[in-house]
Amino acid sequence: MNRTEEIFRAGRFDRTLFLLLVVLTGFGLVMVYSTSGILASEKYRDSFHYLASQSLGAGAALLTVLALLSIRRAFYQNMFLVNGFFLLSLLLLALCFVMPEHARTNRWVEWGGLRLQPSELAKLSLVLFLAFWLDRKKDRLLEVKAFFLLVAAVGLVAFLILLEPDFGTALFVFILGLAVLFLGGVKFRMLALVFLPAALVFALFLGRADYRKNRVDAVLHPERDPLGKSFHVIQSKMAVGSGGLLGVSMGESVQKLYFLPSAHTDYIFAIIGEELGLLGTLGTLLAFLLLFWRGLVIARRAPNLFTQIAAAGITLSISAQALLNMTVVLGLGPPKGIPLPLVSFGRSSLVSTILAVGILLHISQRRLVEGAAE
Repeated sequence: MNRTEEIFRAGRFDRTLFLLLVVLTGFGLVMVYSTSGILASEKYRDSFHYLASQSLGAGAALLTVLALLSIRRAFYQNMFLVNGFFLLSLLLLALCFVMPEHARTNRWVEWGGLRLQPSELAKLSLVLFLAFWLDRKKDRLLEVKAFFLLVAAVGLVAFLILLEPDFGTALFVFILGLAVLFLGGVKFRMLALVFLPAALVFALFLGRADYRKNRVDAVLHPERDPLGKSFHVIQSKMAVGSGGLLGVSMGESVQKLYFLPSAHTDYIFAIIGEELGLLGTLGTLLAFLLLFWRGLVIARRAPNLFTQIAAAGITLSISAQALLNMTVVLGLGPPKGIPLPLVSFGRSSLVSTILAVGILLHISQRRLVEGAAE
């Protein structure tokens, strides 16, 4: 009888996904400069400050991906690397609380002039950690001990991020973790037992901070306080709406001139709408839909359960972040502090996302083939 074996096809990675990675990263650099040039000139006396920082992260991450694609072994499947990466993420998240505060939050680790946001690394490390143990314990998912290990990992990461505080990212990570568990074979009824008490915890944290409730109210009733809590929502909609079909042209945005806060980070999609119009926003959406499609194709063709779950989890993480960011910009959801992957300014997010896509590309080089007859 024939037996199957896993092979590595050097250089046979998904070309469409690689092109999307390069195009979105390059487009992001252009938009970062367009949205941050004036701010950087006034704050640092260098209009290229944010662009230079973002370009450095993009260049280093892309070169790393190119190097990793030549490695024949599935390095991301190594037990010591997966568990070590996850523990490192937890350590960095805990380290945030002894670092200097920024805007009354503890979301960054600073060392030697560099600043890292561990929650971005945690998204990738959690997906790999869950994929590894779902594969290892695929026959014991109904056991309490195995289930508790996986749920505890998701809960611990989400809780540390929640304490920073970063409510939006914590909620995203928690739902992402449950989605990966479901994809890995955990029954929905078991996840429901976890979701209900977790929902209570998130509701308590939501109620403890007035600014979080204000964000929800700003989306539901923007007319009540247009110069206060609804300012972001209204200005973002104005930016997108003023672009029309073709936009006001690159670099000519008015809203980025201190009318729309965080124009180069969380609200960069609004400036895309203003400068490049409906065609620009639809083009960006199409790019992420193509990324979602290629990721699912790679997950379906992946040679084993680990790579199937990891590929699906990474694809879901990037695509869901993009969709959430767009809904916030369009005023369809409260601000969550989630950037537009590969486009928004932020080296931690950019580097983590590029490395995640790099793993997807590496998985796309691996196949199961029919071996010789026994």
